[in-house]
Amino acid sequence: QVQFVESGGGLVQAGGSLRLSCTASGRAYLIYAMAWFRQVPGKDREFVADIRWNGGRTSYADSVKGRFAISRDNAKNTVYLQMNSLKPEDTGIYYCGRALGGGAYGAWGPGTQVTVSS
Repeated sequence: QVQFVESGGGLVQAGGSLRLSCTASGRAYLIYAMAWFRQVPGKDREFVADIRWNGGRTSYADSVKGRFAISRDNAKNTVYLQMNSLKPEDTGIYYCGRALGGGAYGAWGPGTQVTVSS
């Protein structure tokens, strides 16, 4: 069973940058599309970005287009989320997960906290 661990979160000022990493255990990771979601207390987990198994296609939430970039290095079993021009509304716990089928994602890692101060 593939498991994921996120890292790279922290406290940053508005306008700053962070790069999140999601490392997978197990080679089965290679066959999955992967995604980043985020969640704040009291709200549903929301989609941020996803990437196909070979990195050939990506998609983004409108709120992060032009500022965030998702990528993956299958040789390192890792998915990245480069976040630039961060805004306070980007604050939340960021999770990575794999495709479950039917457009759904899951099998979340424990998450990493991102806090953007104004």
